[in-house]
Amino acid sequence: MSAAPEVVADGAVVLFHYTLTVDGDVVDTSDGGPPLAILAGQDNIVPGLEKALMGRPVGDEFEVSVGAADGYGEVEGPGAQPLPRDAFPDDAEIAEGMAFMAGSEEEGYFTLWVTKVEGDQVFVDKNHPLAGKTLDFKVKITSMREPSPEEVAHGHVHGEGGHHH
Repeated sequence: MSAAPEVVADGAVVLFHYTLTVDGDVVDTSDGGPPLAILAGQDNIVPGLEKALMGRPVGDEFEVSVGAADGYGEVEGPGAQPLPRDAFPDDAEIAEGMAFMAGSEEEGYFTLWVTKVEGDQVFVDKNHPLAGKTLDFKVKITSMREPSPEEVAHGHVHGEGGHHH
């Protein structure tokens, strides 16, 4: 087995703690849990954060602001649109912030985000809830390692802090 990478580069498994704030409010954090594990260069996280990680060594702590274009994208389209509740599976518990896959194999699939529920109307939007926002990250790189052949084949990390099959 080869040695752990010295700095973040494409193909390295990178484990890091982070806190994400938007407009001064904490939106997400790994604080109190395991570090997030990604396979660098595989679009496992927003592009602006991945770019900011590149070339940094283990132990590095930094802050970075990621604009919408390098985060969850700019807001596009007409915004939230109503769908009848019966357009969703009967057993689905629907709440604001949830994501559902829509579309077909022929036309392609896309994610719809629930923005609110009013009676038998579910309002959905193709835009991620953080689209159009500047993302402010505080990051500490805790470790790095070489990926397993399976992780390379799947394009993401398996196990602690990564994807579980």
